[in-house]
Amino acid sequence: MSKHYRKTHLEINLINLHKNLTMIQNILSPKSVIPVVKANAYGHGLKDVCKYLIDKGVRYFAVAMIEEALEIREIDSTVDILVMGVVSSADLDTLSKNNLTFTLHNESLYNAVLRYDRPIKFHIKIDTGMNRLGFKSFDKAKEVLINCNKTDLMDVEGVYTHLATADSNHAFAMKQIQRFQTFLEAIPKSELPKMIHLSNSSGALKYEKNINFTTHVRVGISLYGETLEEDIDYLLPTFVLKSQIVEIKRLQKGDKVGYDITYEASEDETIGILPIGYADGVYRHNQGGHIKVSNRTYPIIGRICMDQLFIKIDKFVKINDIVVLMGIGETNIRHIAKRLNTIPHEVLCSVSSRVPRVYKK
Repeated sequence: MSKHYRKTHLEINLINLHKNLTMIQNILSPKSVIPVVKANAYGHGLKDVCKYLIDKGVRYFAVAMIEEALEIREIDSTVDILVMGVVSSADLDTLSKNNLTFTLHNESLYNAVLRYDRPIKFHIKIDTGMNRLGFKSFDKAKEVLINCNKTDLMDVEGVYTHLATADSNHAFAMKQIQRFQTFLEAIPKSELPKMIHLSNSSGALKYEKNINFTTHVRVGISLYGETLEEDIDYLLPTFVLKSQIVEIKRLQKGDKVGYDITYEASEDETIGILPIGYADGVYRHNQGGHIKVSNRTYPIIGRICMDQLFIKIDKFVKINDIVVLMGIGETNIRHIAKRLNTIPHEVLCSVSSRVPRVYKK
């Protein structure tokens, strides 16, 4: 018997997800793609995504937090995992014990690493202009890299940076790429680590073919079938949010709908009620948007509630009809993101954990 009682679920197409990874890997070969699976694999479900990709041969992942890395470690003790976010000196035991690779991003952590007496593995991050994490002084970063190479306890596996405007400002992206190259050229080749990377999804698909000094790329949003690049249309969708019509009501002209009665029937109308709301990730700003029922498009009306929402329907809609809220046609993630004045990343990550994930493998 299914443990899912509410008629709402998120369909995750792991087949398409792997196809996206394979396509990107083929485009960027011989460079290696590191799947970014932070934020619950962009809402897709961290453990299920990683299990599937590990079965397909993936051996390296990137996450934001130690907690995410430990979730992956629960399902596989051997894959490599890069923690890209902040870690502290208090975390070094956990990182070492679980064979996790971390990001060395400032002098305080560097000093702690110098004092640490167990094997640890890390990538050094260089700040080339985003002013988030990373060493801003190239001289200091060079000192850190060379000093850390001198001890067998420290495995300096990689060095990387992050592009701030790969999708939006070509000139600044090129400036960052050039800065990173300048840093690398100041390092003796014998001191360079085996992994050098700078690109996110947009950078990977726009710039990496013309970059000859990197070995890896980090792919996040494009793995999940989305991109910020208007001219890329070959990625496959992986994410469809579905619900069902659970109630149908007839309205007379002048009847009001929902909290704050923001919608009034202009004539005799019919509405459908869905068991999904803003606590599931369909935010109130989606009022005025559209959903799909049996390949027909219907408007969302009234305030979206925490657990339910309303749509204006016609005679073709019946109780228990399947409703698509995100992922197909007019409800595709990029379209929703544009309407909400945000990016696909936020739309994908908005679907909460209380929505069951159903996987196509």
